[in-house]
Amino acid sequence: MGTSGSFIGNTTSLIRERLARAFPSAFGFSLKHDFGKDYGWPDQLTFEHFYRMYSRSGLAAAGVDKTIAKTWQTMPTLWESEKPAESTAEGDIRKHFTRKKIWRALMDCDRRSMVGCYAGAIILVRDGKKLEEPVERVSKGIENFVGIIPAWEGQLSVVEWDTSPTSDTYGDPLFYQFDEQAVGEPSTVGKSQVRIHRDRVLIWSDDGTVNGSSALEPGFNDLTDAAKIKGAGGEGFWKSARGAPIIEAPKGVSPQDVQRGMNAATPADVIDKLNATVDDFQSGFDKALMLGSFSVSPLTITLPQPKEFWELAAQGFAASISIPVKVLIGNVTGERASTEDANEWAQTNMSRRENRVLPILYDLIDRLVIWGILDAKDWTIGWQDLTEASPDAKLDRAAKMSTINQQAGSEPVFLPDEIRDEAGFKAADEVEGFDEFLAERADRARQMAEDAATQTIPGDQQP
Repeated sequence: MGTSGSFIGNTTSLIRERLARAFPSAFGFSLKHDFGKDYGWPDQLTFEHFYRMYSRSGLAAAGVDKTIAKTWQTMPTLWESEKPAESTAEGDIRKHFTRKKIWRALMDCDRRSMVGCYAGAIILVRDGKKLEEPVERVSKGIENFVGIIPAWEGQLSVVEWDTSPTSDTYGDPLFYQFDEQAVGEPSTVGKSQVRIHRDRVLIWSDDGTVNGSSALEPGFNDLTDAAKIKGAGGEGFWKSARGAPIIEAPKGVSPQDVQRGMNAATPADVIDKLNATVDDFQSGFDKALMLGSFSVSPLTITLPQPKEFWELAAQGFAASISIPVKVLIGNVTGERASTEDANEWAQTNMSRRENRVLPILYDLIDRLVIWGILDAKDWTIGWQDLTEASPDAKLDRAAKMSTINQQAGSEPVFLPDEIRDEAGFKAADEVEGFDEFLAERADRARQMAEDAATQTIPGDQQP
């Protein structure tokens, strides 16, 4: 058995080696190139890379912010059942969440989780305990849910893990450390580090753990290329417009003559003084350059149009986060194309909402129920469907249904309530006073018919 296993292992290794030589990129490496070094891409990405890119790149910011804006196009609501009951409890929750900006704080957690590998939602409750203590029981009432503090990955780190093999949460974090220093601010004056129990922290990521990945990671190389192309283009056009001068000494003038003429101690000082003069000249378009008897000629730079190269990088980034290019850039050139992109974008964000956002929100609601803040009910998060048709589209479909009914004759294809529902209105029996309205309209029609029947026609009058 040992020899057979060794033979199979050696054979597998040989096959892998041959395949790697034939298709090196498929196995994660290249025999000829180190793409990271060749193209200037960072080998290891950290939160600082992602945060800086989000803060300084318009493409990265658009990719994150537009995704969040579409996912949270409307704010959700919390219902006591599958349908809103408009109860006192639902009204109190809606007012409290609005006053404490809880939905907006959760939306900000979602935004931060796209930039980093994860984000944190620190849950504040009125239980009279320190943040490092577990939550046991909180007085009933939504007002005891104080609010949410969004935290970047760079602010929230695990400081203690559950290492007990018999624990139900073995391998999960026990305590986090929250660094109140805002990410991106170098100063720590007035800031502190707080130890927080896991009960009070909601991790926002794809799997609810700190082992997630940034939404910017797959397209980070494309973002880097786009930044380099844009920066090189801007600097190149600036240099081309101002012109980097070529300085030529007169014939018969030696470097030692130039050195003595400029009172320079060494030849290197000559170069420094010339560079300082040229830098001052290039700092503005209204500067003059005087170099004695030296002759100066401009250095002409011919730059290619960077648009095509930049758009290629932008398309790669758009593909990495599943956003249509026209949605990302905002360039809509055709009605059909823009409508299809909008529909696809709505479906993408509905999937993201269902598979990423709602499970985390329900985790929060479950905790509020366990702690006693909310009653144990079948709580449902209501959220407007992103794929729902616009009011004009609804009325257009309702009009088509009515036209089909008219063409069908005595047996209509669609019921009146179906048409009302398609138009976005309630069924007739659900509208208060609708029966009275129909009765009044019938009486008015009957009266008009009677008046028409008794009306004397002038042509029928006897002489």
